[in-house]
Amino acid sequence: MCGIIGYLGERAAAPVLLDSLQRLEYRGYDSAGVVVLGADGLATSIKSAGKVEALLARIGGDEIPGRVGMGHTRWATHGRPSHDNAHPHCDCSGRFYVIHNGIIENFAELRQELEGSGHHFASETDTEVLPHLIEEYYKGDLVVATRQALARLNGAYAVVVLSSTDPDTLIGARLNAPLVIGVGADEWFLSSDVTAIIPYTRQAIVLGEGQMAVLSPVGPVVTSIVDGSEIAPSVIRVEWDVIQAERGGYPNFMSKEIHEQPAALENALRGRLLSDGRVEFPDLGIDQEQLRSVQRIQIVAAGSAYYAGMIAKYALEDLAQIPTTVEVASEWRYRPQPLDHSTLTVAISQSGETADTLAAARLAKHRDSFVLALTNVVGSTLAMEADGVINLHAGPEICVVATKTFTNQVACSLLLALRLAQVRQTRSEGDLRELASALRSVAAVQRQLLARDQEFQPLGAWLAEHQSALYMGRGYNYPAAVEAALKLKEVAYVHAEGYPAGELKHGPIALLDESMPLIAFATEAPTRDKVRSNIQEAHARQSPVLAVVSEGDHSLDDQVRFKVEVPRVPEVVSPLVTALVGQLLAYHAAMARGFDVDRPRNLAKSVTVE
Repeated sequence: MCGIIGYLGERAAAPVLLDSLQRLEYRGYDSAGVVVLGADGLATSIKSAGKVEALLARIGGDEIPGRVGMGHTRWATHGRPSHDNAHPHCDCSGRFYVIHNGIIENFAELRQELEGSGHHFASETDTEVLPHLIEEYYKGDLVVATRQALARLNGAYAVVVLSSTDPDTLIGARLNAPLVIGVGADEWFLSSDVTAIIPYTRQAIVLGEGQMAVLSPVGPVVTSIVDGSEIAPSVIRVEWDVIQAERGGYPNFMSKEIHEQPAALENALRGRLLSDGRVEFPDLGIDQEQLRSVQRIQIVAAGSAYYAGMIAKYALEDLAQIPTTVEVASEWRYRPQPLDHSTLTVAISQSGETADTLAAARLAKHRDSFVLALTNVVGSTLAMEADGVINLHAGPEICVVATKTFTNQVACSLLLALRLAQVRQTRSEGDLRELASALRSVAAVQRQLLARDQEFQPLGAWLAEHQSALYMGRGYNYPAAVEAALKLKEVAYVHAEGYPAGELKHGPIALLDESMPLIAFATEAPTRDKVRSNIQEAHARQSPVLAVVSEGDHSLDDQVRFKVEVPRVPEVVSPLVTALVGQLLAYHAAMARGFDVDRPRNLAKSVTVE
């Protein structure tokens, strides 16, 4: 949830750290700070509340000497955003510095113990217990002291440690939070996200769960945190380039990533959806016999990924005829689970580091279920721990809210449903070829819709005038409506709720009047006439209706205030089109209100704590 960067090499550390912090700011932006060790071993630490630009203003044009350092952008968990609570944190002696992503669950007990031993704390954070613990355990060996201190922590962490006692050493460690090592030419990086390091290197080592890396001028040594046993690391190549992680002429990353969805979808289908309509997953990790033996599917996810999972449930039951349940991961993991080897657990997480989804996947695996991960980050914890992986291939998503990763989660779920239907022969070959062709055509449909981006500007401005909105849909477009409502909440701060259209008269209809807009997804589907009757109910109560309909549909013209026509596609793939409508409405509503769409308040890109 916070951004971490560490550097050890031949160039000046400060410019690298500050450049990387700007690239990481989407992960946390309540406060920021850097610390750099000079050649004399003296540390220069500068911190600031607010965004990275406030830190840059505080530094001004001053040069910070040193070739070893680390930086941090914070998303507050313990303690309000402030200068004192910003990272890095240090011990009483000013020798040991720490930056941290995650949460230390037993920090209160540790703090009380350390204060009893004479330690003085300067912040309200949980992080600060770690440098004091290192100080307590330090007996001339920084690595040993760090390992002993980490052994005292409960919770989740990715940490970087540097000390004036060892000016040529940088230590990183992780438990339930991501940390990667960038491998350059005589230089090394530690980061919570490869986005920070791709301008400098594409070679990375992904630290595994419970591992620690000690970086020195001779390179990294990876060991187990528990016993110090050495682990042979494997280097992966990051295929993104730096241009993909920059705005490329768009006003912000949200706009850029909304418009990248057709290309992202094509990347997700490439090499998987074959010309004859068959679906192949070369790296799925589960063979045809195992797919045939699946009796039940359990989907676990959170946020937008959960709504993608709802669409996946519709497709898996519709096409593959496998009973499927989808639940919020944080709820599912805390009650008895009827799982066995015939259950396929699908864990969906953009980052592959979502704490609750990881915990649910681990529980499913413990209960003998095959775990399949849908994630956008190669080398993420979920990808490494799952039995099989479907990579989303959406490319880097910098904006905090999900856009292209959501649609690629839906697309990959549809591919999985098609694959299962083919293997289990639950649909005719002709039907499956037709559905495969429809899926392949969606990218072109998305481009047609995105070319009309400016048509959504007045609609978004209209929504921005309201305090609340209701969204509704049926079938595959019910989850799409709920996701659209979430987008409006996330970036425009307009209260919005999504409902199955048939539930309108079971409560929500009480809210309808001239001040409550209703956004209705009413595209071509077997239930379209049902949705039409629900729209008539809203119209009769003076609610202004914005209807999303299939191209050429004029049946609702006298019932709605606004209408958005989208190209006709089969219902099963329609969320890949209507999701873009929801995104564009939310985007333009937020822009009309003057909000920062890339960094919505109180949100973080990767939720790595419960």
